[in-house]
Amino acid sequence: MDAGHLAIRFLDVAARHARRPATRIADGNGWTVRSYGELAADVRRLAARLVDLGLQPGDRVAIFAPNLPEWTLVDLACASAALVSVPLYDTSTATQARHILADSGSRMVFVGGDEELAKVAEVRHELPALERVVTFGPSSSSEASTLADEVAAAPTDTSAVESRLETARADDLATIIYTSGTTGEPKGVMLTHRGFSHQVDVLNDYFVITDNDVSLCFLPLSHALERAWTYVVLDNGALNTYVPDPRTVPESMVRAQPTLLVSVPRLFEKVFLAAHDKVAGSRPKQRIMSWALGVGRAYHAAREEGHGLSAFVRLRFLLADRLVLRSVRDAMGGPKKVLACGGAPLRRDVEEFFYACGLLVLQGYGLTETSPLISFPSPTRHRFGTVGRVVDGGEVRLGEDDEILYRGPNVMLGYWNKPDETAAVLVDGWLHTGDVGHLDSEGYLTITDRIKDLIVTSNGKNIAPSSIEGLLASDPLFEHTLLLGDNRPYLTLLVAPALPHLENIARQLKVSWSHRDELLNHPAVLDELKRRVDALTTKLAGYEQIRDLRLLIEEFTLENGLLTPTLKVKRKEVERRFAHLVEDMYSKARSRS
Repeated sequence: MDAGHLAIRFLDVAARHARRPATRIADGNGWTVRSYGELAADVRRLAARLVDLGLQPGDRVAIFAPNLPEWTLVDLACASAALVSVPLYDTSTATQARHILADSGSRMVFVGGDEELAKVAEVRHELPALERVVTFGPSSSSEASTLADEVAAAPTDTSAVESRLETARADDLATIIYTSGTTGEPKGVMLTHRGFSHQVDVLNDYFVITDNDVSLCFLPLSHALERAWTYVVLDNGALNTYVPDPRTVPESMVRAQPTLLVSVPRLFEKVFLAAHDKVAGSRPKQRIMSWALGVGRAYHAAREEGHGLSAFVRLRFLLADRLVLRSVRDAMGGPKKVLACGGAPLRRDVEEFFYACGLLVLQGYGLTETSPLISFPSPTRHRFGTVGRVVDGGEVRLGEDDEILYRGPNVMLGYWNKPDETAAVLVDGWLHTGDVGHLDSEGYLTITDRIKDLIVTSNGKNIAPSSIEGLLASDPLFEHTLLLGDNRPYLTLLVAPALPHLENIARQLKVSWSHRDELLNHPAVLDELKRRVDALTTKLAGYEQIRDLRLLIEEFTLENGLLTPTLKVKRKEVERRFAHLVEDMYSKARSRS
């Protein structure tokens, strides 16, 4: 059997760790736990059922659910039956679900519960290929069966599954993951078993993960980052703790005490801001925090470089740790063997804050199209402000306009049913990432921005918005920002503020209001925001200065479609929805011309 195939790898691990816990999920004050042996048995039974239902190798099976242990069960069963899994974000609308189910030609869909079931039911008449809907839990609908019923109906003879595993190959199509659609209609990215296995092998070379380790699975499994990381966790016999509701992550970290954690920047930024908020009203507390962080940085840098530590240095660190640093580790659920970040750039000041607290955040870079890692730092060779060096087996070079080009065994086969789009990004074996960056003399990669996001003003100035938006994010007032100015005479800004901070500012300015909406256009509030923006961007070039801004009372959320599932701002959607505010800011320039 081909050891590069995900199902074959899992069954081998499950045999060696049969009695160890594989998955768990909170159940009241306790946990519902499934061992590797139990999970493997259910995977075989469900795979046998899928074959028995007439699904042929290469057929697509969709998974439309939040993070649940059943998600992984279905995924591995599909792999065992030579089927192609098609994940959908559980936040997808009925229209979005229809597009993915129709485009992929999925014959079956597994749904998490009644909410997802209702969305599928709404559009099922437009899905001629869809034959069967299965819910993870009980359902009153006659339109769907349950996962438990399907497993119970599986034939006892699993030889058909064994036959498919015998012919399984690492280069087989494993999944079609649809991009989150920040800049347009989602495209189906075709990823192989080899691509994911390559990622598992790369990370296993960086870390020693054992069956005593615990990971917290809270990024959407429908995203390539959490999906690949889950394969790493299971490949080492570790325990995966599933978090269906990302809003419960803070308490879940404390409860689960994970030793392994992969996240997007937003989690780290929120902990960073919360820590600084606690001392914001007290100069003595601010000085203590600043001192403790300085001590922590020096202490951990000296240890990493192998320098001897005097008794005085150790004593200073113990005091700093007790006063400040330990509380940050506690908020993150204790010490970490792996603490990784991806999906978007993480600010350097946030990286250094966690490092001082004894938590090394390793920031990698990649795309759905690369399963997903392109670069990642070694725990012993990392450099703040970069995303590490290219992963083993891969190659990076810079193309026209410093676009990052990559090739390696983890690159996608192409976009499902989109040969022209595939040909546009896969050229002579090199994937054109659409990202701009640079490599230093030691091969460390730094990401500058997305080519599609670059702003070119009407004066011909090229501006990378993410770096400026990153500067603004250091102020807790700026929950989300969107820089504008493409083909315009100057830069402007849309701000979705952190509402508690906005109200605090209004109180400090002695502004009275009955509804939050009244604060949006209040001159004193706007002047204060402009003052803060000017202070944060004062060192930028003149053409990078922000000339005007508008406040948005509507928060950026998954539910209202302004954020992707990995919490990135959907730039085009925000600009479209608030076009009247954008137009207002630029109408002044036209009136003066």
